[in-house]
Amino acid sequence: MNDDERISKKTQELVNNLNYNVMKEAAEDEKHQLISLIFKALAFSAKKHSKQTRKDIDKSPYINHPIALANILAQRWVIDENVLCAAILHDTIEDTKTTADELRKHFGEKITSIVLEVSDDKSLEKEVRKQLQIDHAASLSKEAKLVKLADKIANITDIINTPPAKWTKERKQEYFAWAKAVVDNLRGVHQGLEGEFDDLIADPRLI
Repeated sequence: MNDDERISKKTQELVNNLNYNVMKEAAEDEKHQLISLIFKALAFSAKKHSKQTRKDIDKSPYINHPIALANILAQRWVIDENVLCAAILHDTIEDTKTTADELRKHFGEKITSIVLEVSDDKSLEKEVRKQLQIDHAASLSKEAKLVKLADKIANITDIINTPPAKWTKERKQEYFAWAKAVVDNLRGVHQGLEGEFDDLIADPRLI
């Protein structure tokens, strides 16, 4: 190998190392931003839901539910920061005094739009809201469908393991049938999540 060839080889090695380091640094920066945004959403949601509890006998902190959604999604390799943050924030507009403008200010338009898609209009009667969830499920964005799937998985899991204290067997079965009707209109967005839901509703404890 002559001097020119050695210089060319060394130059290429330097370029390759530089490219690797730049890409590594960019990946680390992206990961840092993702983690920072998720913790920001967790802190925001925890504050908004701080005085709320779940309906189980132990009255678990409400924030456990949004965290469960994010965990369900992450375990199925849904790592889109917009989806994960929307999952963590999904009940803030519906169940707290949080406004859409407030969410936009802190988390931007995309995350806010997903949260709005999965939020019920509490001015409507409960049965109307439930039917609208079924009717609108198929027209949701992909991101909103993922959040909705995770929500139904989390709720069914809670009904099996830590059910609402005053729910009768009939009430549980009614929720199960309604959740399936919603999920049936979400299908085609994520096979893994849909399979997880199907496994849950096949649990003999739901019968």
